[in-house]
Amino acid sequence: MTAMNQVLVVEDEEVIRTALKRLLERHDYKVSEAGTVKESLEKYDMDDFDVIISDLRLPGAPGTDLIKATKTPVLIMTSYSSIRSAIDSMKMGAVDYIAKPFEHNELIESVAKIIRENARPPRNKVEETESSQPPMLGMIGSCPPMLELFRRIRKVALTNSTVLINGESGTGKELVARAIHKLSTRQDHEMISVNCAAIPENLIESELFGHEKGSFTGATQTRTGLVEAADNSTLFLDEIGELPLEAQARLLRVLQENEIRKVGSVQSRKVDVRLVVATHRDLKQLVIDGNFREDLYYRINVMTLLIPPLRDRGNDILELAQAILKRTCTRLKTPMLTLNESATQAIASYPWPGNVRELENAIERAVVLAESNEIGEELLAIDSETASSRFSTERPHASQSLSEPVEELSLEDYFQRFVLEHQDAMNETQLAKKLGISRKCLWERRQRFGIPRKKKQLAD
Repeated sequence: MTAMNQVLVVEDEEVIRTALKRLLERHDYKVSEAGTVKESLEKYDMDDFDVIISDLRLPGAPGTDLIKATKTPVLIMTSYSSIRSAIDSMKMGAVDYIAKPFEHNELIESVAKIIRENARPPRNKVEETESSQPPMLGMIGSCPPMLELFRRIRKVALTNSTVLINGESGTGKELVARAIHKLSTRQDHEMISVNCAAIPENLIESELFGHEKGSFTGATQTRTGLVEAADNSTLFLDEIGELPLEAQARLLRVLQENEIRKVGSVQSRKVDVRLVVATHRDLKQLVIDGNFREDLYYRINVMTLLIPPLRDRGNDILELAQAILKRTCTRLKTPMLTLNESATQAIASYPWPGNVRELENAIERAVVLAESNEIGEELLAIDSETASSRFSTERPHASQSLSEPVEELSLEDYFQRFVLEHQDAMNETQLAKKLGISRKCLWERRQRFGIPRKKKQLAD
């Protein structure tokens, strides 16, 4: 019997455990068994198995605790077949779930599929494969959180499950989405990427779902939406927390029925779209505040990937800095530069509130300004001592008056005060026009200064 056929059954009810063992052995699997998570960890090396089948409710620790202890795919069994239990298990990393009582064929097919989709290389090459190259070019990192992220990317890419990517602004959420797409069976089609915050609210439904000619003023011809353009591919919706409630309802239909209906149309069209979404906001809090649909939240919160902020990535910061410096010098066609000791120390100690995007901007600025082959700390224009105060969550209160002399305010202070004082009376388009910037630029500055956009509550 080869290692590819080894299964661990974790079930506290002996009758069920014995029946499962006999069923699997009849289909040529080598089966080990345990009654609790504790017994499993004490008796076996979890990585020796190709599938772990575990009951969700066990004496002591729940079956989902096994997910943290191994890279082996875990199939969760539960008598509680509610969508909430299934989602919670999948969120924690379970490869699949099966509700009891189940048909014998259903279990055998699930196990066979899991082994097929998670086939491992020979045991002596597993570690090398797991820790060598990240999922796609451009993703750099060797700290434990990033290695875990790479592992999860490889696992979720092989499924069609909706993926929610959480992370602060500038951490590389779109890069993760592209990695998932490139490793999926949809890689031959172009991924469609949309920033929900960069499209005006009155146009976003038309942009995403398309419109019929004459459906509204200015609709001079029929238009295909971005969701339809992503048919047979991956649709990446960045900053989904900024999606208006009306558009959320249409997106829910896409997920539930696999079909879209253009604005102004009475006919629907079937689509096959794999959805990957991202946000830096707390969607659960948005649901509580009435700004995000609860049913949509549970639809997209199936598989969650968390990107760690740059400040929590240890030596990855310097590795990234060197890679970005090399790439920037090549792109700007300048001689290859190096970071001196003071610059290296500054990069390592600075908290990088803007994450990788801020690091890229700082290095590009330094490359442009450099007059020798070395980059010093002064060219990076970062100040670790004032970083925490510059990016503090404490913002000017709306009650503060703009009557103070504007010349005494920095541009950053002026922007923050103007937005806080006028955002209740103006929409995003009006604010951007008054500030003399684009709507996208307004959104980006909101993210940089930590001023979330207020949404108007809609009655049910």
